[in-house]
Amino acid sequence: MENGQKEFPSGTELIGQEHDRDERPSFGDADVEESARSLGWLSIGLGVAGIVAPHALARFLGTRNHGILFRLMGLREIATGIGILSQPRPTGWLWARVAGDILDLLALRKAFGSPSARPANIALASLAVGGITALDVCCAKDLSRNDGTTINSNDKTLLINVTKTLLINRPAEELYGYWRDFQNLPRFMKNLESVEVIAPRVSHWTAKGPAGSRVKWQAEIIDDRFNECIAWRSLDGDLEHTGRVRFEPFPNGRGTLVRVEMQYSPPAGAIGATVAKLFGRAPEQEVEEDLRRFKQVMETGEIITTHGQPAGRSSSTSWKYDQSVRRALN
Repeated sequence: MENGQKEFPSGTELIGQEHDRDERPSFGDADVEESARSLGWLSIGLGVAGIVAPHALARFLGTRNHGILFRLMGLREIATGIGILSQPRPTGWLWARVAGDILDLLALRKAFGSPSARPANIALASLAVGGITALDVCCAKDLSRNDGTTINSNDKTLLINVTKTLLINRPAEELYGYWRDFQNLPRFMKNLESVEVIAPRVSHWTAKGPAGSRVKWQAEIIDDRFNECIAWRSLDGDLEHTGRVRFEPFPNGRGTLVRVEMQYSPPAGAIGATVAKLFGRAPEQEVEEDLRRFKQVMETGEIITTHGQPAGRSSSTSWKYDQSVRRALN
């Protein structure tokens, strides 16, 4: 570039990236990821044993010959192990292992009731599974902490932090004005049904929940700086969270950097958060998609969709666009 000017990235390249001015490098990530990989291989090994020698396991525990059950448990272990090994930071898969460990412990507890049970062997197996569960929980917590997930020290609830950033080619005052009118939000927030303003700083929100249910809560604005940021927190209802959206003018009049920060507590804790991620309903995924739709609304006046066409995707962007976003996130 001439005169030493820096070339700025496009809005597409900025999707999903975090721009924390106070960001610090984290230490010990390599050790945590190596531990996760070891647990992944352990999961595959246990899965193979469950598939290859289910009858031997049944005889060792003194239970009835549950060959099909042991094989299904083995397939679950293998799938979890592959999931851990195939992801650079397999936080969700580690929590899935924790859920599987709990099921295994419950199954071993039930095995004590079998007439032919071998209590000493079952107790030994329970100790082994308990130790593995402790390792899984520690590793999952470490990965969650580095991924923006924390544990509330007051009530021990799981808190998940979400930060998404996108460059939009519109001035900050225009973006702020559109967002500040909360009744505009359902237009680009796919799962948000309505927002009713009931006081200058208080509003009632209704969103789509799992299995056709509805999630409702009241939110209060706690910080409102004209053309700069809007911050809120939930007062009561089905979703406990806080959030902030910032509008930062990009250098050289290249648009506005819109940054959304959220902290929420999933209703079912760590397991609920993992299930939500696996089925694509996690707020961190929805926030990213909502930001893309917000960009489309503000830059083109509409959201691109194939609704009513004989073929194609019902919404979102092109397949190549989504692939580029996923590569940037990874």
